[in-house]
Amino acid sequence: MTSAFRNRPAPPVAPEPTSGAPVALTGAPGAAAELTVIVVSYNTRDLTLACLRTLFATTHSARAHVVVFDNASSDGSADAVAAAFPQVELIASAENLGFARANNVVAQAARTDWLLLLNPDTEVHDGAIDALLAFSKARPEAGITGGRTVFPDGSLNIASCWMRITPWSAFCMATGLTAAFRGSAAFNPEGMGSWARDNVREVDIVVGCFLMIRKSLWDKLGGFDLKYFMYGEEADLCLRARALGYRPAITPEAQIMHLVGAASGKRADKLRMVAKARATLIRDHWPAWLQPFGLAMMWLWAALRRVASGLRGGAAAEKWRSVWATRADWLAGYAKPDP
Repeated sequence: MTSAFRNRPAPPVAPEPTSGAPVALTGAPGAAAELTVIVVSYNTRDLTLACLRTLFATTHSARAHVVVFDNASSDGSADAVAAAFPQVELIASAENLGFARANNVVAQAARTDWLLLLNPDTEVHDGAIDALLAFSKARPEAGITGGRTVFPDGSLNIASCWMRITPWSAFCMATGLTAAFRGSAAFNPEGMGSWARDNVREVDIVVGCFLMIRKSLWDKLGGFDLKYFMYGEEADLCLRARALGYRPAITPEAQIMHLVGAASGKRADKLRMVAKARATLIRDHWPAWLQPFGLAMMWLWAALRRVASGLRGGAAAEKWRSVWATRADWLAGYAKPDP
């Protein structure tokens, strides 16, 4: 790994605390940070700047230290962050390490009790980080916590949390029942039907766009599994935490705006990456005797959409032709990375 670290002087608030934690950039001036906020960016310059502006403007009591890891962006993201937010710890990587590895690098070096993963394509609503930290402290059995996400117009973005993939949910997705009955918890169990994310609730998966975890639990889990280069890493992390007895949860008191997919590229590419992550989760978290069924359901999911889109033609047909053509790759899932 080759990274260029750009050190910028922090605002003249106070010397480094003797506790070993870095100086907080939010909350009580000059106090030791209790939370490390990690923002991993890749060609999202303007979005990252908006994320940081709202983060600092809306966080009042949580004592947070902010780290931006830029994954070799070509749009000037690192320089823009350095210029606009000299108080932020900036790591300008010379190569794209992916979301999982970049978070692991920053989390390993963190010296605070809590970590918050925050996507660059988010904007933080007033008090959201304060509320999420208070919720996390009050609910230690959760281990991993998250909040509620909305789109820019304020409408609900359900993708703040999910339930795990099960044989039933895989069947519903493959056969189109999930798409036909989005509001049904029976046919859309992973999305939890029409639940508006408007009350505290246990979930299987907190999405990595807004995910808080105690540093000691992160260390116990070993952080993200690095074979998940893009998508699926937070699902794997949460499922491993659940296997240890933790019960992840979200609170509607912590709300952010999330655009979703701002750094994901073309839709067909995203579908292939999501499919590969799902196949890997099935292989990692299902019993061996059930895995062939889960992978068969994924094959059926792609096959039926390839046929249906071919009848309609147009861009959808091209998209699903691409997904179908690469089925051998994504069905195989992610392999363990080289040491």
